[in-house]
Amino acid sequence: MKHLVLAITSGEPAGIGPDICLDIPTFDLDVRCVVLADINMMRERAQMLGKEVEVIEYDASNQRPVNHAIEVLHVPLPEACVAGTLNVNNAEYVIALLDRAYQGIEAGEFAAMVTAPLHKGMINDAGRFFSGHTEYLADISATEQVVMMLAGGGLKVALVTTHLPLKDVAAQITPELLSSVVRILNHDLQTKFHLPKPRILVTGLNPHAGEGGHLGMEELDVIIPTLEALRTEGLDVKGPYPADTVFEPFILKHGDAVLAMYHDQGLPVLKFASFGNGVNITLGLPFVRTSVDHGTALDLAGTGQALSGSLKAAIESALLMSNISD
Repeated sequence: MKHLVLAITSGEPAGIGPDICLDIPTFDLDVRCVVLADINMMRERAQMLGKEVEVIEYDASNQRPVNHAIEVLHVPLPEACVAGTLNVNNAEYVIALLDRAYQGIEAGEFAAMVTAPLHKGMINDAGRFFSGHTEYLADISATEQVVMMLAGGGLKVALVTTHLPLKDVAAQITPELLSSVVRILNHDLQTKFHLPKPRILVTGLNPHAGEGGHLGMEELDVIIPTLEALRTEGLDVKGPYPADTVFEPFILKHGDAVLAMYHDQGLPVLKFASFGNGVNITLGLPFVRTSVDHGTALDLAGTGQALSGSLKAAIESALLMSNISD
């Protein structure tokens, strides 16, 4: 049987991405993982952490998984990396990892992409506007609309808006955007999670879902009419629910996923339920992309204290989704 090959981007080199990638041989998964990184940096980090793992160069001609070692597709760092210390001159390296992984997916070399955390601020400080993995992958793949979803702790939580200042969220909640997000979520729950009739629970934007217009009009003007229209298309969308009650078990049992209006409305509950084992999934892309649910944790880089459970979960999810998609 030909094994699937996953591209694992190691992310910000000064963060814990390289550290957790070094744990991949311990995951014991039936999939071949190729880590995109500077191979010399990976060897140095392994030595720093005292991890007795062989770091070998990726050989595309080899069709078999390599056990008890890490395969690294070498992407050279412009400057030496110090664990825990950002270097703006290495910003383009982080982008190069994503570009090479995407090129491999386009060429059929890789079945999916799993991403370790990067540091958005450092990339922007280098003079490149960058709002996140989700938006960048949509751009390079010419995907008009993508949806960010996190899964873990028995929950799937998708977002209508992602990395926006809170003051800008309400203006972005339009019938067009909400409809598009629901359709993408519904489609990918069917095709990538094998749910024939997904049940989607949608939150309101305002406290108490607007309290009948007393706490905001977005529910009455936008969310309710849009959900009603989607139901006429046969989609199983319920709501809008107050965000502070939608995660109660007696409501959750009626849904397969929750759709929240903005980042910090939906994700705190999921991360509380699953932190360390959650998975960030980009829906709507023409390929499978998963990621860890945490940041670069610069203070933990090179200390041996970083936990790799979320990376393992992200690889497991990418493997499952790739097999279903195939």
